[in-house]
Amino acid sequence: MEYIFGLIISYLLGSIPMGLLLTKLMGKGDLRQVGSGNIGATNVMRVGGLRMAGLVWLLDMAKAIAAVFVGKYIAGDAFGAWCGFAAIVGHCYPIWLKFKGGKGISSLFGVLLAVSPLSFVICGIEWLLVALTSGVSSLGATVVFCLIPILGFAIGVNVGFAFLAIGLLCMWRHRENIKRLRGGSESKIEWKWKK
Repeated sequence: MEYIFGLIISYLLGSIPMGLLLTKLMGKGDLRQVGSGNIGATNVMRVGGLRMAGLVWLLDMAKAIAAVFVGKYIAGDAFGAWCGFAAIVGHCYPIWLKFKGGKGISSLFGVLLAVSPLSFVICGIEWLLVALTSGVSSLGATVVFCLIPILGFAIGVNVGFAFLAIGLLCMWRHRENIKRLRGGSESKIEWKWKK
């Protein structure tokens, strides 16, 4: 019963739409009606600049970190990783927004930091290098999705399967980005400090 409770709490934590709440609070309107319509940090940067996007990124990481610690408290590291997965499901399919949410990358990094700081550093460096050199955020993210199962299985079998589930979910959420990457039409990052 406590396992189910932990997963539900983690899902609800992940479902909190930080980007939408913050942009409304800062008078930037409904994030779903501008840019890509996504509630994640990348779309926040389009309407609120890099500083606001950075804050949303940190908040989305924080809710995933909290979910991992819920799981760790209940049953240790491996269940913490699965609770992190539940939080990412919540971020991508939030109950409060009719299951239309973000793509999970910022929450993914929160899970990595809480489960394995070394994996967080490795993936963070990879994402930054690829995103900064190519100018395409989704390219760096796609490499992360392929990398995290390997890092997870290096930690342990149960963590590996949780990380594999996270990678597959985030890959699915980025499927349109991947199509555009293959077609050479994916948009590049606009690094704007403020709007």
